[in-house]
Amino acid sequence: MKTPPVKDIGFAKLDFARRARTGFGETVYGPGKTPEQMVGIFRAFREKKLPVLATRCTAEQAAALREAGVPVRHDPVARAITSDWGRNKKLKGRLAVLTGGTADIPVAEEAAQAAEFFGATVDRFFDVGVAGLHRLLSKLDAIRRADVIIAVAGMEGALPSVVAGLVAVPVVAVPTSVGYGVGAGGVAAALAMLNSCAEGVSVVNIDNGFGAAVVACRMLARPGHRRSANP
Repeated sequence: MKTPPVKDIGFAKLDFARRARTGFGETVYGPGKTPEQMVGIFRAFREKKLPVLATRCTAEQAAALREAGVPVRHDPVARAITSDWGRNKKLKGRLAVLTGGTADIPVAEEAAQAAEFFGATVDRFFDVGVAGLHRLLSKLDAIRRADVIIAVAGMEGALPSVVAGLVAVPVVAVPTSVGYGVGAGGVAAALAMLNSCAEGVSVVNIDNGFGAAVVACRMLARPGHRRSANP
C-alpha cells in the first residue's frame, strides 16, 4: 500500500494490485470512456497478463478493441467486455441467478457474467417471477443446490422475499428499473426488498448486477466456505 503498483496512462491510473488485495481482477466502468481510452486500458492490463472486466460497454468500444487486435469477448445483452487472457481463481460452490421476468435479464446477465469472470460457477433461472409462482416452484430443487442466490426483479420486487423464505442460503436482491409509472424507475422494488420480512436478504442498488456479483462471490470466497443444507 505504501508503493502501490499503479500505472498512470494520462486519462486513467490503473490499479494492478487489485487482485492481490481483494482476490478479484480489475473492473472498468465503461460509460464515459472513449473507444480509444478503452483500448489503452485493456492493452495495459494485457501487458501485465492481468484479467480485466468492463461493464456497461457499447458495441463501438468492443469493435475498437477488436480492431486494435486486443482479444476480448463482448456480450451485448450484459453489455460486458472481458479479456481473453488470464483467469481469476476458481471459487468453490455454486451461484444461482434468478429473474422475475425476461425484461430483467440484462441486469441478471451482468451479474452472472461478472460472477463467472470472478471464478464462480453460475446457474441461470430466468422468468421465474411471482406472477406465476409455479414457474419458481418447478425449479426449486435445482435452485436449492446453490450456495448463494442472486434474485433480480423489477415491478414490486417480490421475488427475493419469496425465494429467501424457501432456501437456507444468502439471497442478494437486485431491484431493476423495470415497471410502470409508480415503480419510479426501480425505487418501489428497492424499497420492497429493503423491507423484506424474509430473513437472509441483502440488497444492492437499482440495476446493479455487477455489485450483486461482487457480494455473492465474496461470500463464496470466504475461507472454509461450505454449502448450507437446504430443506
